[in-house]
Amino acid sequence: MHRNLVTSLLVVVVGAFAFGYALVPLYDVFCEITGFGGRTNAEAVARVEAPDLSREIRIEFVTTINSYAPFEFGADADSMMVNPGKMYFATFTAKNLTDKDKVAQAVPSVAPGAAAEHFVKIECFCFDQQEFLANEERAMPLQFIVDPDLPDYVDTITLQYTFFDTAPVASNKKY
Repeated sequence: MHRNLVTSLLVVVVGAFAFGYALVPLYDVFCEITGFGGRTNAEAVARVEAPDLSREIRIEFVTTINSYAPFEFGADADSMMVNPGKMYFATFTAKNLTDKDKVAQAVPSVAPGAAAEHFVKIECFCFDQQEFLANEERAMPLQFIVDPDLPDYVDTITLQYTFFDTAPVASNKKY
């Protein structure tokens, strides 16, 4: 009886470990398919041959700051009109509001989900954590392209960034 219980528990433990180990690649696949978490399709750049000047897409920039992040953060423009297949640049500005050095990270999301695989970030401040000196204000670049294969029914793409102070995460503080 004890042998069956131990065997069953061992199978459950191994299964739970295997499931937990598989979650990371499954989550990555889910994010690439749906665009969840701001994942975008990097392969689209290679396919773009010429801009589609007959079509205009509105790109909206929405920014939020996590409740405990001592920063100002915003897009320099609320929106812009773009042609699919053409390279564009946008700038965001962030400021450390404290007298201490800080590290922050911007987490993106793209809506609607159907647009995520067609919105390609070439250069983005969201790729890396950003180090800010005390009271430092900095412009942060975004370089992107919208793939001409974007479905016709999508005429607006919303790019939303949430700016986080990474210190509480790094020091395991709870808020």
